[in-house]
Amino acid sequence: MAVLALSACSGDSSPPVTYAPLNYFYLPPINLKVVTVNIQNNYVPDAGAQALLAQDPETPADAMLAVARQRLVANGTPGTATFTVETASIEPENGNLVGTLSVRLDVVSADGRAKGYTEASVNHSETAPDSNDQGKMQAALYDITKQLMDSMNVELQYQIQHNLGSWIAYSTSAAAAPVTSHGGVVGGIVATPLAGPPGGTVPAMAPPAPVGPNGLAPGVHNMVPPGMQH
Repeated sequence: MAVLALSACSGDSSPPVTYAPLNYFYLPPINLKVVTVNIQNNYVPDAGAQALLAQDPETPADAMLAVARQRLVANGTPGTATFTVETASIEPENGNLVGTLSVRLDVVSADGRAKGYTEASVNHSETAPDSNDQGKMQAALYDITKQLMDSMNVELQYQIQHNLGSWIAYSTSAAAAPVTSHGGVVGGIVATPLAGPPGGTVPAMAPPAPVGPNGLAPGVHNMVPPGMQH
């Protein structure tokens, strides 16, 4: 009888775990002073990395592209922004799973001249589970992707405000923004930035300033905001 009971238990299987798509609609959009935002993925994993990423319920590249479409919004000013996923990997390393996510945002004037760019990069690692345990592997990969995205949402906004601040159409109110029918926040980020990366000192940010005598907006590195060219 004990053998029969054991056989019955061993035949039981837990239902597969369902992982919800990572969603950041609650974060305010970053309204850019361009008419178009192009979003592209340049990361091509090798065969080994692809086999591992195939087990991830949501890969870092897919999650990052979705967030870019949600948060980077063109406000209609002439010009073009191009957001590029450069690296979105999770790879085994010395008994760990190491996730790396790197992106870049370029802005170009209406006449095609490059006006500036910024980059953001984050990483996260966890102890690798038994590769034969598919459930634990999926959970670990999903958690790494989530940790990468949580960090990137902070890092990307900080880098855009720090390096492309004059290309942001800031919201004028810090009050709670209304929410659209699909869960997205209406409005945009305000001029007060998020805290910077751990260990760094974040300079106070302000709305775009007028162009100075040198033709550059104060605090902007080698770029001239749209509509300010002379």
